[in-house]
Amino acid sequence: MTRSTSRDTKKEKGVDPQVLETQIKTLLADSQYENHPLREALAALFERYESQSTQIERLASISDGYGSMLRERNASLDERNKRHLRQLQKIVRISDHYQTMLRELNETLKVSASQDPLTGLPNRRLMMERLTAEAAMNPRRAAPFSLALVDIDHFKSINDSYGHDVGDQALIEISRTMSDNLRSYDVCARWGGEEFLILLPETHGNVAFEVSDRIRETIEQRDEYAGFICPLTVSIGLTQYKSGEEIVTTLKRADNALYSAKHSGRNVVVQN
Repeated sequence: MTRSTSRDTKKEKGVDPQVLETQIKTLLADSQYENHPLREALAALFERYESQSTQIERLASISDGYGSMLRERNASLDERNKRHLRQLQKIVRISDHYQTMLRELNETLKVSASQDPLTGLPNRRLMMERLTAEAAMNPRRAAPFSLALVDIDHFKSINDSYGHDVGDQALIEISRTMSDNLRSYDVCARWGGEEFLILLPETHGNVAFEVSDRIRETIEQRDEYAGFICPLTVSIGLTQYKSGEEIVTTLKRADNALYSAKHSGRNVVVQN
């Protein structure tokens, strides 16, 4: 509480503090009251009053300074909190962006690990996983599955005559032709180089042969790839999975059938 506040309080009671202080100082300075019995008490009381007023003003000043310091500190803390919040928001944005990149990278790695980059067909790794699953489910199937190993005849001559770009385009278009002539539940994978492996679930005998021969005939009827006249044919080795055998055994039998097709003049389906 400052002196001005004390004076305002007295003024509210009908006493002007400045007038009263002036009157007291005048009385104390007047020599005629020098020996007045109350003069000493009044002087002591006035001195104490002024001392308390000074202390109150000091306390008010300290309080104002402390209040100002608190306001500045709070403002500084507020600004610091805002700065930290902005930094956290930036970190969150970076983290979100990183997570998105990580998901995209994982998806890309997943695709690259299971898909042939040229033709877009399943690759050898994914086909092996599918074959393992088919073999496991075979005892519960109504019929065994068949495998058709397809090899493009004289494919090296395409690369040698027209270049690898034309050869790559031929691989892409032949893979598309095979996929278009398969059923929705069949699977065609690039097995390596110019070889493809076709899985025909719950299909054997004449039906498997008809599907394979339709693919062979469709490819034979086409004679243009990447704008060049370069007819191609395929040889196909066809076999049926035998319950309980290893997948590698089935694949070996398909490979032997393909070998027979190659040595039978090519552009044929040999079933083993």
